[in-house]
Amino acid sequence: MELAGAPVPSLPASREAHLAFQPGGRVSGSDGCNRITGSYTLKGEGVTFGQIAGTQMACPDTADVAGRFHSALKGTSHWRIVGSRLELFGATGKPLAVFERGTQALPSTGSSPLQGTTWQLVKFQGGDGTTLTPDDRTKYTLEFGNGGRVNARIDCNRGGATWKATGPNQLELGPLALTRAKCPEGSLHDQIAKQWTYIRSFVIKDGHLFLALMADGGIYEYEPRAQKQ
Repeated sequence: MELAGAPVPSLPASREAHLAFQPGGRVSGSDGCNRITGSYTLKGEGVTFGQIAGTQMACPDTADVAGRFHSALKGTSHWRIVGSRLELFGATGKPLAVFERGTQALPSTGSSPLQGTTWQLVKFQGGDGTTLTPDDRTKYTLEFGNGGRVNARIDCNRGGATWKATGPNQLELGPLALTRAKCPEGSLHDQIAKQWTYIRSFVIKDGHLFLALMADGGIYEYEPRAQKQ
């Protein structure tokens, strides 16, 4: 509703600036342009936001809103709820952002936008700014099927696990059962296999899937899997 005391202009519902707080210290939403995901730490009336990652769509008409939105989250130190409003304050005690409470239905696995989709890896963006790309995107794929099963190819190995959408943009992946071939040096296999169960949330934006690790560990970006010839 407000950023630094100024009203936020009306935006289309698909781009409306908002936050969705989730169990386990995860937060997702939109900055008025891009879908975002990150973490928050709550201690009484104190709250701080970790690194906020997002998609990278250009929105010249709302760039100011997005910039002020991220500045507000970065500067937040404590919160207060008054009626149906959430107020975020900085260290000086001045309100940085004011939100109006909304409602959002929790999706079941059967209604998740992930169901029936297939993806191939574009890159991994680490929380420290490191970017890793696969030598061949088609060797790193995900297929979210019916019945809560996901099939995966991770370089030279294939396997599967369970998956469940546990809330808005939340994702829970079960232990990954893989074949045991030794992949070549430089493969992303070991990293992905190790981080698999640390994936906590997802966003689908502009046709790409973004899977975020807990504790600002990084984000995996996938594109729709190339069709077989």
